[in-house]
Amino acid sequence: MKFTDGNWMTREGFSIHHPRAVHDVEIATDSLLLYIPCKEINHRGATLDGPLLTVKLSTPMENVIRVQAWHFTGGQEKYPNFEVTDQQTRPSIESDEEELTLASGNLKVKVNRKNFGLAFYDGKRRVNAGDAKGLAWITGPEGTTYMRAQLNLNVGEQIYGLGERFTPFVKNGQTVDIWNKDGGTSSDQSYKNVPFYLSSEGYGVFVNHPEEVSFEIGSEVVSKSQFSVSGEYLDYYIINGPTPKDVINRYTDLTGKPALPPAWSFGLWLSTSFTTDYNEETVNHFIDGMEERGIPLSVFHFDCFWMKEFEWCNFEWDKDNFPDPECMLKRLRDKGLKICVWINPYIAQKSKLFEEAARQGFLIKKPNGDVWQWDLWQAGMGIVDFTNPAACEWYTGKLKSLLDMGVDCFKTDFGERIPTDVNYFDGSDPHKMHNYYSYKFNEVVFNLLKEEKGEQEAVLFARSSTAGGQKFPVHWGGDCDSTYEAMAESLRGGLSLTLSGFGYWSHDIGGFESTATPDVFKRWTAFGLLSSHSRFHGSSSYRVPWLFDEEAVDVTRHFTKLKNSLMPYLFNAAVENNQTGIPVMRAMVLEFPEDPACQTLDRQYMLGDSILVAPIFRDDGQAIYYLPKGRWTHLFTGDVVEGGAWQKEKYDYMSLPLFVKPNTILSIGSNEVNPVYDYAEDITFRLYEIGDGQQVEATVNDLAGQVAGSITVSRLGQTISIKTDMRNKPYCINLVGYQSIQSTTSGEWSSDLSGVKIVPDKSANKFSILL
Repeated sequence: MKFTDGNWMTREGFSIHHPRAVHDVEIATDSLLLYIPCKEINHRGATLDGPLLTVKLSTPMENVIRVQAWHFTGGQEKYPNFEVTDQQTRPSIESDEEELTLASGNLKVKVNRKNFGLAFYDGKRRVNAGDAKGLAWITGPEGTTYMRAQLNLNVGEQIYGLGERFTPFVKNGQTVDIWNKDGGTSSDQSYKNVPFYLSSEGYGVFVNHPEEVSFEIGSEVVSKSQFSVSGEYLDYYIINGPTPKDVINRYTDLTGKPALPPAWSFGLWLSTSFTTDYNEETVNHFIDGMEERGIPLSVFHFDCFWMKEFEWCNFEWDKDNFPDPECMLKRLRDKGLKICVWINPYIAQKSKLFEEAARQGFLIKKPNGDVWQWDLWQAGMGIVDFTNPAACEWYTGKLKSLLDMGVDCFKTDFGERIPTDVNYFDGSDPHKMHNYYSYKFNEVVFNLLKEEKGEQEAVLFARSSTAGGQKFPVHWGGDCDSTYEAMAESLRGGLSLTLSGFGYWSHDIGGFESTATPDVFKRWTAFGLLSSHSRFHGSSSYRVPWLFDEEAVDVTRHFTKLKNSLMPYLFNAAVENNQTGIPVMRAMVLEFPEDPACQTLDRQYMLGDSILVAPIFRDDGQAIYYLPKGRWTHLFTGDVVEGGAWQKEKYDYMSLPLFVKPNTILSIGSNEVNPVYDYAEDITFRLYEIGDGQQVEATVNDLAGQVAGSITVSRLGQTISIKTDMRNKPYCINLVGYQSIQSTTSGEWSSDLSGVKIVPDKSANKFSILL
């Protein structure tokens, strides 16, 4: 929200009050409390008739500083609030006549006493500062009030994140309102709004307000990042790096680490699509068609019309199309498939559950006590009130019946269009609940899956979210068109989301609206199967590949098998995400923050830490992409390309720029037809461009996320030393560009390399290769 009219004027109807000199200080063991009047105090009478701001500085954990600022403190507490970890870390505090300093780890904030401002330092390096106008209490028309903060934007500083945003990847120059909306992928609206941004300068800012937060990123004052909220209170955190990965690790320490999804969820999902006609016969035709064409399938998804029209949600199968759902689900599960069904948090008036829910107070109400209803989406629908524990139990009871029937997971759709002219069971503030509703909805469903299926089996396919929602994976990108433009905007949204603390992201392969051309479908299929999660889904047409052309079948088979074979590598990235918060799909700037060319890249990404993916967005098959410095190896061809430059070349549908960075051990599994297998059994470790003096390690995890094996490779001159702990399981080592070395359970090694010598040391389970 903008409050000024150019550099010199204030917008009509607004008045901006800045704190001046620190008048009084209370120093506690865990915090600094500052009292700062908004005018000069040059005599005792000046203490009258003016606002006084109260600022508290504290640290919930090392390298994180919390800033809280109040104008009036007497307002009633409003909730809900984000679940934020507070380890009650004790800072070190220093004070003199000129400034106050509060330090936490390497991060410290200095307070200018005489001309109030906050300056944040990582050691001696200043990472950010707010000048004398960096904090303000603002009055607006009709008695409205706001709290606003401004931080400097350094020359060349880039800002990322703020949730899943389809606008330009770098947020500089944008106004971003944190307010969930169901607006598709082609506008500035977003399904997943997160009041957190990441700076290329190595810090992050988390604004701890579930309600609407308005960001002006170099858009009101071009040298400032600004955020404001309605009311009398502002709460934000400065999160230190110095690397972007450090920031995300600490941010997810604050707001929650993503759960580890089950391995089967990484396989290919196939949907009935939305408004298409389907029944059990159609479902079987699609599943059998995939099997007949040799396309591995892991999950089948039933979209909305598994329930009868006008009755969403009643959680009952439409008996006209699915007369015996229990037996149908058993037959599908006997084929090795997992089952997902669509749900949302709305109860249509025609649903037999509506009267039951309304009578028991399970639906959100108007202030006059009536159930809040409208016709947008489902006729006369109400919205489940997840602040009511009894409503949560009632809702999950309906879902449990589906789990007992054979359903494995849920697509938790919608949850963005949540009204604010309502009352909640627990008295929650409706403005705070608008975004937070998505968190409650997905939390309720995810916790049920954990209870019923076990922690290692719980997974959602969710659309709406906000801060902390990363704890309940997986999320997908919403309703996109079926064009290259929509494919590119979807990727921008996904990269922004994964820079906002979310570990996993998917999208509707081929687009949701309309029907893609065969060309777009095949390019999108390669992109989709090189995302963390992969689903064919659409609106009014089916998304089975043979309906596009026969080559689409070959493309789907090829990339599905590739993804299954990469599962040891991908699942290791998932375990890392669970432990550190570092996403599986990564913007280039996250992996290469020291390379200025990577700061704006939004049409390519890293899948895990070692594989670069550059989807093709042109119908002439031309790829334009950037490789950071080093010798990169194409995963399919083995061609080595020197990085540090842009590349341009054409690819057929069976390939795309898919490069492995140097100094990589890439773990390749032994199973192409199923994402669930023993990843340590008959694994191949591919060694890519191990540099002289380098040491590289890789681990293999089991399906529970526990270490099942490891390998360490080091190189000195022409000698490559390899040490493994594969716990008596056979494995293969492939020096890319040479041939392979095969181990046996007896600890012997054989090789078909020419011109090399193997020197084993069986006692230490290691050997050397002399090139």
